[in-house]
Amino acid sequence: MTGATRDKPWLFRTYAGHSTAHASNALYRNNLSKGQTGLSVAFDLPTQTGYDSDHILARGEVGKVGVPVAHLGDMRALFDAIPLEQMNTSMTINATAPWLLALYIAVAEEQGADVSALQGTVQNDIIKEYLSRGTYICPPEPSLRMITDVAAYTREHLPKWNPMNICSYHLQEAGATPGQELAFALATACAVLDDLKTKVSPADFPDMVGRISFFVNAGIRFVTEMCKMRAFVDLWDEICRDRYGVTDPKYRRFRYGVQVNSLGLTEQQPENNVYRILIEAMAVTLSKRARARAVQLPAWNEALGLPRPWDQQWSLRLQQILALETDLLEYDDLFDNNPAVDRKVAELKDGARAELALIDDMGGAVKAIEYMKSRLVEANADRISGIEAGSTVVVGVNRYTTTEPSPLTTGEGSIMVADADAEADQIARLNDWRIRRDAGAVQAALDALRDAAQSGANIMPPSIAAAKAGCTTGEWAGVIRAAFGEYRAPTGVSRNPSNRTEGLDDIREAVDAVSARLGRRLKFLVGKPGLDGHSNGAEQIATRARDCGMDIHYEGIRLTPLEIITAVREERAHVVGLSILSGSHMPLMADLMERLRAEGLGHIPVVVGGIIPEDDAAALRAMGVAAVYTPKDFELNRIMMDIVGLFGDRPVAAE
Repeated sequence: MTGATRDKPWLFRTYAGHSTAHASNALYRNNLSKGQTGLSVAFDLPTQTGYDSDHILARGEVGKVGVPVAHLGDMRALFDAIPLEQMNTSMTINATAPWLLALYIAVAEEQGADVSALQGTVQNDIIKEYLSRGTYICPPEPSLRMITDVAAYTREHLPKWNPMNICSYHLQEAGATPGQELAFALATACAVLDDLKTKVSPADFPDMVGRISFFVNAGIRFVTEMCKMRAFVDLWDEICRDRYGVTDPKYRRFRYGVQVNSLGLTEQQPENNVYRILIEAMAVTLSKRARARAVQLPAWNEALGLPRPWDQQWSLRLQQILALETDLLEYDDLFDNNPAVDRKVAELKDGARAELALIDDMGGAVKAIEYMKSRLVEANADRISGIEAGSTVVVGVNRYTTTEPSPLTTGEGSIMVADADAEADQIARLNDWRIRRDAGAVQAALDALRDAAQSGANIMPPSIAAAKAGCTTGEWAGVIRAAFGEYRAPTGVSRNPSNRTEGLDDIREAVDAVSARLGRRLKFLVGKPGLDGHSNGAEQIATRARDCGMDIHYEGIRLTPLEIITAVREERAHVVGLSILSGSHMPLMADLMERLRAEGLGHIPVVVGGIIPEDDAAALRAMGVAAVYTPKDFELNRIMMDIVGLFGDRPVAAE
């Protein structure tokens, strides 16, 4: 087919949200005016993990990686002058997905919208949160219940809404191979559908299968990623037909949105990221039968800090040029009957089927969480080792590292800085909201929510009632925590050393020497303060330190300052390593360093890793942080030797 007709382009999205609901609303309206055709909302970490903006764990995190939404007033402001009945809105929200959808429905009703006409998606994939991003609240079983509560509610009331994105995106971010990404995502989909079958009638079930969508990652290995998408299409059709008996092909269609790989964006020579983003976008658009239905692209400078509106515009223009200027949408599938593609797709499908069978034997995705997590940590360690050794080439990082100064990253305003006053402003408005609402109505709504949680009734109707009554995100999640309990996911970090020994002999000798001087094994405590759940870096630092002979202590994510101080004392740590990727390093570290000194632990060296601008790194060192590492510091062995070197210039008393 040439020239005569063109396929309809995918939805153009930009993943965005920051500071406050008012600021994010202005950003959305600006992007829509530039030709964006769908909204994609990023929420801040307190909103994602069910805390109000003034909670102790929210300190420094408000408005950093997304928009804070603490109550109906915030959601109202977020979509002011944006007619929701005309929008296709994707909300990247998981543990609090029932609550944010409830707020969205309440605002739509205030606008006079026909709720049954609403179109969009809540990500609502808690299982991958235990494996990658860490924004879970409850144990897996009640979390799965709430996923399917949302799905069952939308079947009856929001027939055009996608109640869940099975999200393999963060699996790849956590190190998944293409085969693991296929298998773990499809295993999650099966867990959801198995539970959903108990909540909808057999007649309605095929339609619900047809409304499950996916959110996928596309990495730099272009051919493999394109073949992965074709494998997804085939495997999903196979599962829907053979496992669930869905006979109508339209309900077996693999529908997915995509954000291309942020993991591969480099701090070094960041302008090269533009090429990476384009190539990755092509992997999910060139093959017609495996083409994404919605695409959102990161900005070229996200490894440096918050992208500016211009940076987001640049990513949007890339999509528009690819879809509207080229002839891509005028042709049938370009890869059908290609022998190389067919071989690769078959290989990926065979590997995924074998992994799926193994997970089924374990009792399904929920029972296999610890297994899947450990596999991801191992795969990520292999990926990092390849970059360190140079067998995996990353241009500008481990090859062709000499560079001219970039005019794109110099000068004032080259990176957007989060509004320093946004947190105080958000908390002030939250307090005002609490004062003005009807306390009796709030309590009655929370009581009804508690009753539904405990009785097994669908969680959505009382959540919508709570939204309209003026309840807050923290209050909603507080009821959920009380009803179902909290949970700490497996870290995937075994205490047993791995078989990786290449390049470690000198470091092990140095660790042994320092340990002998200390009188016991060098104890390295790795922690993640605040709400940032991106634990990949912390896991890899902990596993490499373990393999180098250190005694490691790593509890996982979401630790309060007090919990970290307590662990330092109880574990008698010699070194503390903290990972903060949310941009909240300054307030969190100021608090922690002050607490360490107050507890008489100020002599213990502290190292920090994260997306940290050099000015901030200098400020951290000035407050006593021993070393600061950013994504450009990919050589873990050098970091290990740096840690040992912290004890090289001062006497160490034997213990």
